[in-house]
Amino acid sequence: MSTRTPIIIPVITVDGPSGCGKGTLSVFLAKQLGWHLLDSGALYRALSLAAKSHSVELDNYSALEVLGTYLDIRFEFDETSHKIHAVLEGQDVTQELRTESCGSDASKIAAIPGVRKALFERQRAFLELPGLIADGRDMGTVIFPEAQLKIFLEADPAIRAKRRFNQLQEMGVNANLDDLFLEISQRDRRDRERLVSPLVPAEGAIIIDSSNLTIDEVVSQGMLLVSRVFPDLMANLKTKSGWLERI
Repeated sequence: MSTRTPIIIPVITVDGPSGCGKGTLSVFLAKQLGWHLLDSGALYRALSLAAKSHSVELDNYSALEVLGTYLDIRFEFDETSHKIHAVLEGQDVTQELRTESCGSDASKIAAIPGVRKALFERQRAFLELPGLIADGRDMGTVIFPEAQLKIFLEADPAIRAKRRFNQLQEMGVNANLDDLFLEISQRDRRDRERLVSPLVPAEGAIIIDSSNLTIDEVVSQGMLLVSRVFPDLMANLKTKSGWLERI
């Protein structure tokens, strides 16, 4: 009786706190490799929006778990803007997910063990051929410990706050730099000190400190790691960014 060899789907995890550049790197990798993208942070943010939409309080753990189990969220690549859009229950909520209040609520929800359990299988369902780029805080430690490449991005909180401030200014949103720094520091503490799936580098993860790196330099380092772990993919890349000539 013959046995069928299980299909191994390649996974790259990109973990780290907010504002370190992991989202930019993850989107770039997904587009260049032609792989699927999971923005796990957006799942928790989307769950906080769904809770508001369905009048569920953040301390109603059982209701949040139900919402998380059946969360209707997908990520779509816009060929015109070349950006990833988050669609929750049929509505584009990309802009709403970027607000500081949404991020704060998501951080609180992420500390609830039942919610994390409910979203575990939802996140695993993103694993499809030809491969997956998983962006989050516990992708390499909990959700995809089998990942062939694990990247952990970090950056100084003050620098991350300044980056977020500039981003909001470009979007025409008023913000206070001191308030952003405080919010980021508090969120970091919650993420690192929570009992379930704390924010830590996965075993074997490659750590990149982006504090003094440009986006282009972060991407170059990320792609260099990909070239080492998945050398056969290099011939199929369709990039025009020029990073290949620099590594």
